Amino acid sequence: MLKTRNLPDAERLSVLAATILLAYALARFVNLPGYELAIQLPGVYLSVEINVRTFVTLLVAGLTASGADWLLRDHPALGDRSTLEHWLLPALTAWVIGIPLFQTPPGPIWWAGFALGGGLLMLVLVAEYIAVDPEDIRQPPAAAGLIAVSFALYLALCFSLRFAGWRLFLIVPALTLTAFLVSLRALHLRLHGQWAFMEAAIIALIVGQFAAAFHYWPLSPVSFGMLLLGPAYGLTSLIAGLKEGETLRQAIVEPGIILVLVWGVAVWFR
Repeated sequence: MLKTRNLPDAERLSVLAATILLAYALARFVNLPGYELAIQLPGVYLSVEINVRTFVTLLVAGLTASGADWLLRDHPALGDRSTLEHWLLPALTAWVIGIPLFQTPPGPIWWAGFALGGGLLMLVLVAEYIAVDPEDIRQPPAAAGLIAVSFALYLALCFSLRFAGWRLFLIVPALTLTAFLVSLRALHLRLHGQWAFMEAAIIALIVGQFAAAFHYWPLSPVSFGMLLLGPAYGLTSLIAGLKEGETLRQAIVEPGIILVLVWGVAVWFR
C-alpha cells in the first residue's frame, strides 16, 4: 500500500503562527481599564475581572481554530470531511501559551516563552495536518505526539492557573472543561477516529472533583498540576485500553504505573 507524506503549506503555516503570536505581543502594550462582574451570594462574594487580556485569549483561541481549518482544507486527503476534531488542540495550545505570557514580565524569560510557545503551536498544527491522512506513514507518531502535547498543555494550564491564584469557582470549571477536551481528543486519536463523549465527560467530572479537593491544600503549582495530570492521563489510558479490547488487568498496568510515578513527583515537589 502506498504511503503518503503530505505537509502543510509553509506560507499558510507561517502566516497563521505569526498572526497568533503578534496578537499576544501587541496585547502586552495595550492597557485598557477592566470591568468587574460581581455577584453577592449568601456568605460569598464572587467577582470576575474582564479586561483586554481576556478578550485576546478568547479571540486568539477562535482565530487558531479557524486558522487550523484554513490550513487543513489544503490537505489532499481531507475531501469533504469536517475538520472539527483538528481544531481542539491548536485552539487549546494558543489559549494555554497565552496565560503564562500574560503573567510573565517583559524580559529574557518572556521572550523564551514566546519563542517556545510559537514553536509548539507550529508543531501542533503540522502534527494535526499529518494526522488527517491515516495512510500517511508518519500518522502514528504524529498522533502519539499530539496525545503527549495535549497532556503537557493540561499540566501547564494547571500550573499557570494555580500560580495565578484563580479562585475555586473559576479554576474548577476551567480545568474540568479542559480535561474533557484533552481526554476527548486523546481518546479520538487512540481509538482511530471513534468519539467517546460520555467517557471523556466522566473523566472530566472525576478530575474536576480532584481539582476542587486539592484547591485549598498547601501545594506548589507543580505539585497541584501533577496531582491532576495523574488521574487525567490514567483514566484516559485505562478507558482507551478497555475499548481496544484489553482486559481490565492488562489495561490498568500502564495508567497505574504512570499514576504512581506522577503522584510521586507531586509529593516530591510539595
